[in-house]
Amino acid sequence: MASMVTENGCGVAAETAQPQGPGRGTVRWGPQHAGARELASLYSPGKRCQEWISVVLCFSLMAFNFIHLLANFHLGHVWYLQLGIVAGILTADFASGFVHWGADTWGSVDLPIFGKAFIRPFREHHIDPTAITRHDFIETNGDNCMLTIFPLANMAFNFFTLSPAEIYHIYPWYCYLYALAIFVTLTNQIHKWSHTYFGLPRWVVFLQDCHIILPRKHHRVHHVSPHETYFCITTGWLNYPLEKLGFWRTLEDLIQGVTGEKPRADDLKWAKKVN
Repeated sequence: MASMVTENGCGVAAETAQPQGPGRGTVRWGPQHAGARELASLYSPGKRCQEWISVVLCFSLMAFNFIHLLANFHLGHVWYLQLGIVAGILTADFASGFVHWGADTWGSVDLPIFGKAFIRPFREHHIDPTAITRHDFIETNGDNCMLTIFPLANMAFNFFTLSPAEIYHIYPWYCYLYALAIFVTLTNQIHKWSHTYFGLPRWVVFLQDCHIILPRKHHRVHHVSPHETYFCITTGWLNYPLEKLGFWRTLEDLIQGVTGEKPRADDLKWAKKVN
């Protein structure tokens, strides 16, 4: 099977031979793909409610913690602040890759609760990569916001309960956690921008061109079937070294050896759905 990258930057697989049998002539990729339509229909009101709550809580806690970080800032924290930001970005990039790899490679949409709520978007994204560009802010960022609520809430609680001296000593750690929370929260928005080829603000394009956030061209590598590499989607900085180390392949071989489960089996099932 040969692979190709379409004009809108979405990698797809193209068979050298024409499809045979009942599926011949059916739409293979995009919003009209049978699997994509079914997966999109599984987006529920309950899921929407969870996303709204997550976004509101996340950004409220983020604003609260930002005010207290400013109030407790000292010049002696400058170097720690810079180090914390870089470390937070790198951790977020690796975390995005780990979650992306796990959801792409393992699990099933049929899993109770978790499957439809969290595995479904990953399956839809591979057979309709531009669907994410049609999602609004809430649907795009709700799940990532949910991931940051607990650490942000713990940070807010500590600002209420700890003395200024205690906060001074843990301030570098909070700089790291806050930077991590910001970039985890923004990861799927950055991912959405990497699929958006028209109408992006100039500052977003500038950040992509400087590879400060995930560039569009860089992310195309992941979207070449069978979607087995370049999983990090915050900045993409770690994709090349992890690929050279064979990090994801090693994990897959270990898990397959222990469980017998084949990587990306569910992903392939949805890609082959024709009606």
